[in-house]
Amino acid sequence: MYVGALELDVLLGDVHSLKQKRSVVRPVIAELRRRYEVAVAEAGYADLHRRALIGVAVVAADAAHVRELLGCCERLVAARPELELLSARERWLGPEDE
Repeated sequence: MYVGALELDVLLGDVHSLKQKRSVVRPVIAELRRRYEVAVAEAGYADLHRRALIGVAVVAADAAHVRELLGCCERLVAARPELELLSARERWLGPEDE
């Protein structure tokens, strides 16, 4: 079993309140859930209205599938015009990690 986690640090465009932030971030999270078999949530910068940290987690039987899903998620977020992807960080856990 392999577990992959992806942290996506994003800068939001013309957003001036936390309510506007939610209206931008929620559809992205919903699309990630709908298109891919991943767990996803807003995982940081809750008090900042122009920044968001989106966390994605994947569990699969092989590392290649985890790598593919995390890559797809990163590309989807990077392609969104209303977001600027500042950084993406992956973490892994596999059978050799005890």
